[in-house]
Amino acid sequence: MAKLYFYYSAMNAGKTTTLLQSAHNYHERGMRTLILTPRLDDRFGEGVVASRIGLKAAGTVFGASDDLHAIVAADVAANGPLHCVLVDESQFLSKAQVWQLSEIVDRMNIPVLAYGLRTDFRGELFEGSQYLLAWADNLVEIKTICHTGRKATMVVRVDEHGRAVSDGPQVEIGGNDRYVSVSRGEFKKIMSGEGRIEPQQPPLL
Repeated sequence: MAKLYFYYSAMNAGKTTTLLQSAHNYHERGMRTLILTPRLDDRFGEGVVASRIGLKAAGTVFGASDDLHAIVAADVAANGPLHCVLVDESQFLSKAQVWQLSEIVDRMNIPVLAYGLRTDFRGELFEGSQYLLAWADNLVEIKTICHTGRKATMVVRVDEHGRAVSDGPQVEIGGNDRYVSVSRGEFKKIMSGEGRIEPQQPPLL
């Protein structure tokens, strides 16, 4: 029986790497997958799903108002049976789109694996993550560590001076140069102004 899975973590825990590995595992067994990726995350080019370790694959782009159940149904009609749907950056889903993922599972009997952040830089749930936590059949934490050595569960948005940013839009696309994963205790210290943190700069090409 198909299920809806939510794989969640802080930044830089390997969510996209795990997604791409899952897709590869299906392909090795002769099964077809569909990767869905939000249009607003175009860091590697529109429709490109890429991990920090160099793996990448083509994805089907969706917008904020798109019906994901309809996208998957159209793909099946055009290309034949689908064995798994994988969703990258699923924190950016709307409540309606999370429900549509559940419809893919319940009506089409296709498993859906959604990968995303749990909370934003203020420690608050993203809309997509909120409803995935509420409605997914299986919740799986992908773990990463803070620079203190403790488990990282929070994300800090930093400026060019390493100071925490507490204001601004919830969604601001960025990588290691803007976001750092930290433990809850470290998050409290940094957000209160007691400390600073050095963002990791992108490598020079």
